[in-house]
Amino acid sequence: MTIQDMVDILKARVLLGEDKLDTPVYTACCSDLMSDVLAFVDEKTVLITGLSNPHVVRTSEMLDLKCLVFARGKVPGPDILESAAEQGLVVISTKATAFTACGLLYEAGLRGVPVPMEWNTEDA
Repeated sequence: MTIQDMVDILKARVLLGEDKLDTPVYTACCSDLMSDVLAFVDEKTVLITGLSNPHVVRTSEMLDLKCLVFARGKVPGPDILESAAEQGLVVISTKATAFTACGLLYEAGLRGVPVPMEWNTEDA
């Protein structure tokens, strides 16, 4: 899947990075808690979030993410977009909720970041 495919699937608006829409993406994660993103994401991916503050861009930089998807029609402010532009991020906005965006992308073949699904006794 490419970022352009994501734009089409989510009926999204491209806010930054129109020249990078042919970039392939293989996994995505969804969270408004950047600490969770930092804890569980270890590969280049797409972040779907409803959080539109500078922490999202900082997290993206730390993880070398390719694309930010802002859900629920959120559009980050000019300072956040400027920081994202400096990193070369693609930024899109969709009116879909984060849950719906994830479902649509999953249905189209995009998968989540792999995490262990088994419980062990230390998890209890």
